[in-house]
Amino acid sequence: MTKEVQMSQSSDFTSNKSRDLLLSIVLDLFGYATYAIPFLGEFADIIWAPIAAYMMTRIYKGFAGKLGGVFAFVEEAFPLTDFIPSFSIMWFYTYVIKKGK
Repeated sequence: MTKEVQMSQSSDFTSNKSRDLLLSIVLDLFGYATYAIPFLGEFADIIWAPIAAYMMTRIYKGFAGKLGGVFAFVEEAFPLTDFIPSFSIMWFYTYVIKKGK
């Protein structure tokens, strides 16, 4: 019985890991999309910044998710910082760095 529970938890971790990676890549690409529209893109960041912060806190829980949300908001709100893949960085921290501790 214990092995079944461990396998189930491991499977959930793997599926969350894959889901979070896919969401992170899509959301980073969406953040990059504002570069496609000169001048108008920076105004779109005003709308995207709070959405990105909210999505960061929903995908990544706890203190790290909140800190990542603040970082995502600041990164999207400031001009010329859209190239930073904040969601992918957070995924790497959550599933590679933090998991190794």
